[in-house]
Amino acid sequence: MTVRTRFAPSPTGLLHIGNARAALFNYLYAKHYHGEFLLRIEDTDRERSTQQAVDVILDGLAWMGLIPDKPPVYQSTRIKRHQEIALHLLETGKAYKCFCTPEELAEMRTKAKVEGKPPRYNGYWRDRDPSEAPPNTPYTIRIKAPREGKTIIHDLVQGDVTVGNIELDDMIILRADSTPTYQHAVVCDDHDMNITHVIRGDDHLTNSFRQLMIYHAMGWEIPQFAHLPLIHGPDGAKLSKRHGASSVMEFRDEGYLPEALCNYLLRLGWGHGDDEILSREEQIKLFDLDGVGRSPSRMDYTKLNHINAYWLRQADSKRLCKKILSRLNKRNNLKLDEQNQQKILKLMPSLKERAKNLNELAENAAFLCMTIPLNFTDKAQKLLNDGNRILLKKLAIELNKLPNFTKDSINHCLHEFAQKEKLKLGKVAQPLRAAITGNTISPGIDDTLFALGKNEVLARLGAIING
Repeated sequence: MTVRTRFAPSPTGLLHIGNARAALFNYLYAKHYHGEFLLRIEDTDRERSTQQAVDVILDGLAWMGLIPDKPPVYQSTRIKRHQEIALHLLETGKAYKCFCTPEELAEMRTKAKVEGKPPRYNGYWRDRDPSEAPPNTPYTIRIKAPREGKTIIHDLVQGDVTVGNIELDDMIILRADSTPTYQHAVVCDDHDMNITHVIRGDDHLTNSFRQLMIYHAMGWEIPQFAHLPLIHGPDGAKLSKRHGASSVMEFRDEGYLPEALCNYLLRLGWGHGDDEILSREEQIKLFDLDGVGRSPSRMDYTKLNHINAYWLRQADSKRLCKKILSRLNKRNNLKLDEQNQQKILKLMPSLKERAKNLNELAENAAFLCMTIPLNFTDKAQKLLNDGNRILLKKLAIELNKLPNFTKDSINHCLHEFAQKEKLKLGKVAQPLRAAITGNTISPGIDDTLFALGKNEVLARLGAIING
């Protein structure tokens, strides 16, 4: 048997982080068992489904590196197949026509509430002859739910879950306008796509019991189910914007790397000993559903930042340079020519040691591309007093004497200068850093000067000395 999993989002909004984790788990499970990871876009809600939302899903999955093994299946293209199965169930007596009006259904729900019963359809047309309905009366098609016994799902995460069949109702599978309901379309599609494992959030557990009615009625092989606990905010409440980023593209825009987000989402509700940092190859090798916990997980943005900082340090400098250039490109006071890009690349090993995300990395690298005169922070401006300007003028003369502007020669020059002026190195480095970066924070001062280059350093110092 070839393992086939699927991710089946509805394109009605952003790709929420909970759905992204479900997609990741489906992908890893399929790859672990050398199977196929498929994508189905459940776009039958034509009013809410948009191409823009589809693109958000496709872009998010591509950014995370979760590439389906086959082109996406669009549920809206399969309506005739859904209708065919519904009519087959009708013809074989497994389903029936229901002629109840919306008003009659509302009355049933009200009566059930008064009697303390669940507010659902009472099966009025289940055993009646359709000829009893007035001519040309619109009807839905409902499946006949079992009325005795119980249904058990042997869930790969939740364990055995049992529901008494009396709790199930005769749900609609085909609406009065002949469009399929979600519950019906999902089963038809999973069957035709040969899905072997349905891995999704545990908010779908109730749906699974209802969908099993169609599997049983059609005599189809039932996939294995795995219902994942949901992701909550740090306070245990439903994850929302008030907690911070909650969609894949928000995390991307906030400067997280895809490998970091995937690494974090994997460890959010799944464990393998004390291993925290796992590459994609290691994830595929180790992942299985027996490591998924049953309790809801809580987002921990501090831990995510820690994991992201780790992957930033491991990332290729050229790749990071490209990513931060796209962020710096949105600022007006920067010159992003080839020469300045090389400066960023030169300083990248030091820059990425001090950043938690790409936005911080871009901000920390921005000074390399600034044009004279620089913009100074208040703290930097305070360091550029008259006394320090005189000090920087002396230092500029010494730096200008260096025949080779290397990190070692710069470091040696600064130490000698501080000793000569009878100052601690910090008393030299801080006004120097302020003068050439506009800030009081940067990588090591020798790394910073080396990345800027001799001509740029002297030009920036000259602007302060002569300003």
